[in-house]
Amino acid sequence: MIDVAVLGRIGYDLISEEPGVPLKDVRRFSRYLGGSSANVAVGLSRLGARVGIIAALGTDALSDYLLEFLQAEKVDTTHVRRVPGYLPSLALTEVTPPDHFPQVFYRHDPVDVKLEIGEAELEYLSQARMFVTNGTSLCASPSRESTYLALERAKAAGARVVLDVDYRPMSWRRAADAGLAVRLALPFVSVLIGNDIELKLVAGTESLEEATQCLREAGLQLLVSKLGAQGTRVWAGAESWFLEPYPVEVQSTIGAGDGFAAGFLWALLDGRPLQDCLRYGNAAAAIVVSRLSCSEAMPTRAEIEALIGERLAHT
Repeated sequence: MIDVAVLGRIGYDLISEEPGVPLKDVRRFSRYLGGSSANVAVGLSRLGARVGIIAALGTDALSDYLLEFLQAEKVDTTHVRRVPGYLPSLALTEVTPPDHFPQVFYRHDPVDVKLEIGEAELEYLSQARMFVTNGTSLCASPSRESTYLALERAKAAGARVVLDVDYRPMSWRRAADAGLAVRLALPFVSVLIGNDIELKLVAGTESLEEATQCLREAGLQLLVSKLGAQGTRVWAGAESWFLEPYPVEVQSTIGAGDGFAAGFLWALLDGRPLQDCLRYGNAAAAIVVSRLSCSEAMPTRAEIEALIGERLAHT
């Protein structure tokens, strides 16, 4: 039995070891597991949740590394399918703190969009208390159909269904297509997570206020609005809670959203009040941005609670 089933992208990250050097001039990189879904799975596992991931990887050496990393992090990989002839997506990242982290993505026909799930995967996720996926899984077939099937089964099984919009322009022909794909998923979704650009994209509106109103009327249990340097707001019906970010020295902002999702969702899974869920999410994000990588930067529960305690002591 697992607590959380995560469906989505497992990627390969190369992050610059030369701070302040433009990406075109970087000669030295370090490798890490990446991909929003994989990062969230690692983050939840480090916080103590029993996590399984449903995904597709190739049969190449890079896929071997990614699979072994997840297994070392105690993420159940029983339902990671190996698809010969396809490779995981690749992201190269420049590191110029505090606010310049451009990336180059290689996502031409990546293996993650080759995910085809069957009854075994659907039965597996139906046993989880929470099901988590993201919008990138909807960008192409057959992963699009697999994701919709998984969302439908998870809702029918009574799981709390979470969708992180995770808009990546290079994965879509048009931005409007990404918004439509997520809108079609909303009837199955309990918790929607997105930044201001993503929420406006899904709602098809020009302002965040209009988008928030539209999405609150869509029947979501929770709407999580990530506001970057301003903080984070969560809506539950007509009520909302807001929390400013925890100030830290930034090493890299890549993975901050995944860290937030892991912290927030773990606290939600644990039955914490929404204000506490925001604290766990913001603290996890702060710890991730104070470190260099995404997956390896994911904090433990002790680290999150120490930061929360420190901030509460100063308020």
